[in-house]
Amino acid sequence: MAGLTERAAGSGQASPAAAAEAQRNWEATLLAQMDRLRAELRRLHAGTVVASVGGSLQDGDLVLRYWGRQVLVSWPDLDVSWHDGRSACPPFDAAMVLYHLHASDGTPAAGSWISFRDLPGASFYHQAFSGYTGRRLAAAYGSSPADFDEAARRLGGETIRELAPSAWRFLPFERVPLGACLWPGDDELPAQATVVFDAHAGRHLPTDGLALLGSGLTGRLLRAAVVAT
Repeated sequence: MAGLTERAAGSGQASPAAAAEAQRNWEATLLAQMDRLRAELRRLHAGTVVASVGGSLQDGDLVLRYWGRQVLVSWPDLDVSWHDGRSACPPFDAAMVLYHLHASDGTPAAGSWISFRDLPGASFYHQAFSGYTGRRLAAAYGSSPADFDEAARRLGGETIRELAPSAWRFLPFERVPLGACLWPGDDELPAQATVVFDAHAGRHLPTDGLALLGSGLTGRLLRAAVVAT
């Protein structure tokens, strides 16, 4: 899943032409990775693959939930589409689903939380991950925790108050819970926020993929604030 952590963080300052070229290169790499994943998944039994992620078989195809929506993965072609309208998922979302199907070993969620730095091989990327997740949430919601809570409710989050004054649990995949935590700022301390992971998350996606889930959750929470206003 090389390059996806950098993708989550953004491409930085670049000219439009350079950004477009980087996008084309990234998409070409992503499509090649997806073809490799499909080839490896076809060697497995469809029922075993879908059971590992808590999904089901429907007329021989795989059905699972992704950010609250059902997706259908055709077998053996392994094309990924939204189940409700049968329209193809964007390449990024399709890749996330295929990586999850490929990586998951069926381990149930642990029910306990760890930070990004505790994921396999993640310590080097921890500061970058905090920059495009927790720091953005703290900047947006540090002085307005009620707005953070409202955004989380709009996304279908469930409260997990034992982690922080404002903390919410989300379920991008059935066996991969994510948490978002906010400590509001005051006159003495700045606001802090973080995205946390189920302790077994590394059994279901590589660390790069989990970074992207955390980035995706952050973006959804920030967009929910825009919708609310």
